[in-house]
Amino acid sequence: MTDFTHGALAHFDIAGADAAKTGAFYADLFGWTVDLKGPGYALVATPDGGPNGAVIEAEAPGLTLGMAVTDLDEILSRVIAAGGTVVMPATDNGWVKKAQIGDPDGNTVTLIEI
Repeated sequence: MTDFTHGALAHFDIAGADAAKTGAFYADLFGWTVDLKGPGYALVATPDGGPNGAVIEAEAPGLTLGMAVTDLDEILSRVIAAGGTVVMPATDNGWVKKAQIGDPDGNTVTLIEI
């Protein structure tokens, strides 16, 4: 993962009915590099060092932002008091340690430990 500072936008997921079609749309408009990795999933590289992301297949369209945090456990301990919810607890997938939270309005945000 690229070097990020705490609170920086580090990743995004764009959900749609067809990852290949959605990826091709953004590649055509913005020159993104879309690398299909398997059914329903493609990695996305944006130009000029912008945050990279993924296109994923899902039943409903959506956009989830991934924010860089220096201490995932510490941030998760503050979510409830700040009015949010923990949607997915801290998970180490072998590549990154991440979690998902819901803000007070129900928007989902991914937290990625740097």
